[in-house]
Amino acid sequence: MATVSAYPNPNPDTNFLSPSDQSNLNRESSSEPDPNANPNFHTEPESIPPSLPPPSLLHLSFNQDHACFAAGTDHGFRIYNCDPFREIFRRDFDRGGGIGVVEMLFRCNILALVGGGPNPQYPPNKVMIWDDHQNRCISELSFRSEVRSVRLRRDRIIVVLEQEIFVYNFVDLKLLNQIETIANPKGLCAVSQGAGSLVLVCPGLQKGQVRVEHFASKSTKFIMAHDSRIACFSLSQDGQLLATSSSKGTLVRIYNTVDGSLLQEVRRGADRAEIYSLAFSSNAQWLAVSSDKGTVHVFSLKINAGSPGTTRSPSASEPVSPHSSLSFIKGVLPKYFSSEWSVAQFRLVEGSQYIVAFGHQKNTVVILGIDGSFYRCQFDPVNGGEMTQLEYHNFLKPEAAF
Repeated sequence: MATVSAYPNPNPDTNFLSPSDQSNLNRESSSEPDPNANPNFHTEPESIPPSLPPPSLLHLSFNQDHACFAAGTDHGFRIYNCDPFREIFRRDFDRGGGIGVVEMLFRCNILALVGGGPNPQYPPNKVMIWDDHQNRCISELSFRSEVRSVRLRRDRIIVVLEQEIFVYNFVDLKLLNQIETIANPKGLCAVSQGAGSLVLVCPGLQKGQVRVEHFASKSTKFIMAHDSRIACFSLSQDGQLLATSSSKGTLVRIYNTVDGSLLQEVRRGADRAEIYSLAFSSNAQWLAVSSDKGTVHVFSLKINAGSPGTTRSPSASEPVSPHSSLSFIKGVLPKYFSSEWSVAQFRLVEGSQYIVAFGHQKNTVVILGIDGSFYRCQFDPVNGGEMTQLEYHNFLKPEAAF
């Protein structure tokens, strides 16, 4: 059960901003105070008193096209640009201020916020729709249990609870759909971001199962992706491809979301690992994986982007994914020896949590750490091997140059 509340002037400006327009949100160009501004937060990065310790990160996520990322802290939230790297703006609340979920909508002024941490700014069972042009919340969605995650599209708001998902129309917040899931404490959910109709993926009602909702055809597909509990999954931009991993964290499988067929299987490693993130490149030629083992892997995909049921033939300029030297006797030895391994790798601190996405520069990945680290790395699409670090910042340090 959910309730909807709209505040005065509940008509957000959902025009999407260009990067140059969005940069103005740091208020450098505004000398007059906003009469609608909430006095309980500071708008400038310098506003945290020097005596306060650095903020603790509660949430970290990329926006839909990986051009920006959002950080929720125990003071408020911050928005950063990926290329070039810089802080766009921050909102630091005076009292409380813990934000456990920040969901961007591309570069729009609208964000979804959920309170979090030991002193949450908002109740953790509410989704607050924040308009940064008005510097305030313009509406809210209330639930009977804590919100685990939120996903936004230009036309939909998706709210994920422990065992239920609610799908709302963005314009009027009308409830369109409710989906039951198995226990989902991580709030796992993925939605397509292409111009076409919504494809939504969430855990099914059984261990190892994922549910794919195709809203255009009003069809549902259940895929038994793994024997163990689902730990992570990701959709390609158009919603045609789905990458999944289980709690074992050794294998990643790529499925066709239309018919549920297994298209490719790649191996992260032999030891158990917790997979933190999976990401397709924009052309679905590459897949990036991060885990608690401290290595980010990039795999070459053999699937035709636009025709996921067919296999793409690699060109002479593309790498052949490494296989075990014993793959010629794969029918005799265990499956491990015929595994398809990553083309490129980047080593990080083991045990720390990182998420990864592909950069807008060719053959680059952007890696974000819960410790505030930002890496931009480049991989060799032909020879593979260790990636080259191009850039590093700590986005939590005030002395960082934005």
